[in-house]
Amino acid sequence: MEKNIKRRNTHQRKVILEILRSTDIHPTADWIYERARQVIPNISLGTVYRNLKILKDEGLILELNDGKQSRFDGRIDQHFHFKCINCNSIYDIDNKQIINVEYNDLQKEGYQIRSFDVIFSGICPKCNGNQN
Repeated sequence: MEKNIKRRNTHQRKVILEILRSTDIHPTADWIYERARQVIPNISLGTVYRNLKILKDEGLILELNDGKQSRFDGRIDQHFHFKCINCNSIYDIDNKQIINVEYNDLQKEGYQIRSFDVIFSGICPKCNGNQN
């Protein structure tokens, strides 16, 4: 299949994208499927998986995979993630919270940075008892 094939924007795909963009919990396909069934009762889990792949391939969502499970993110701007090793929650971390990488130094070494994917792991404030 060619990469530049124009796909129909199906109702199922639109619902799945809206579900992802309405949450920041980085859900699994199963979680998305359960929410999609509330809107489209006859949708199949296979349809959800196929549409998640299409949305990812089209750059409309991110897939975070830790080797065990895929989680999905409707936020596609460049940002970091933090995964709690206790509760398995994934949180968005804004770039301003992280020490800046010296992109100019990397470019001087011949690297051309087009995007990045960083996932920190540890214990989240909720699990650590530091709820604000």
